[in-house]
Amino acid sequence: MKRSRINQVIKDMETLIKEHGFEMPPFARWTAEEWNSIGHEYDEIRDNKLGWDITDFGLGKFDEVGFSLFTIRNGNPKLDKYKKTYAEKLLMLYEGQTAAMHFHASKMEDIINRGGNDVYITVYNGTKDEEMLDTDVTVYSDGRHTIVPAGTKVLLKPGESITIMPYMYHDFIVPETGGSVLLGEVSMCNDDDNDNFFYNKSIGRFPEIEEDEAPYRLLCNEYPKAGT
Repeated sequence: MKRSRINQVIKDMETLIKEHGFEMPPFARWTAEEWNSIGHEYDEIRDNKLGWDITDFGLGKFDEVGFSLFTIRNGNPKLDKYKKTYAEKLLMLYEGQTAAMHFHASKMEDIINRGGNDVYITVYNGTKDEEMLDTDVTVYSDGRHTIVPAGTKVLLKPGESITIMPYMYHDFIVPETGGSVLLGEVSMCNDDDNDNFFYNKSIGRFPEIEEDEAPYRLLCNEYPKAGT
């Protein structure tokens, strides 16, 4: 992705968040220059990849298949000094945009429509061998459980949520009209390096960036080390 596109996406997400009355933590506004003076007191942000995260899944067609996220809080089971057992994110998809089909082996998460457009979540059962099964899926949504056929697109209107269980394949689909959607995620600890299993094996998690302008905000995998 071009840096200019990443910058614009972050600005769009900031606007959407503001429209829905959500207040962001201070580090959401730090510039690249400010990051150069941030010390070890903020290592939790660096170590746990808090902050902005824009991806095209390595496919090079962000407007069709892409995702915009901000991780507000996250634990880290690999490092004993971080005791949180949970994570929280905000996510944005533009109208007509989808996110790639995947599952998590460890993480259970709730996806909440925080406002804007509708969103559809396609659900399948998966296996430890990363197979996608043609079996009925148990869906938990806002205190209600139902059983739906494999491949069902579960509609979430603003305020509605779905619980994504481990090994449940899921994607995100936003209607072609109606604007962007703001989603919330409340989950167990997030591990993007080891706990994302994509149905399309050619997909990657973080984009390659073409530097055509200066970064507006740094992404969560770009922070300089403390003292540099």
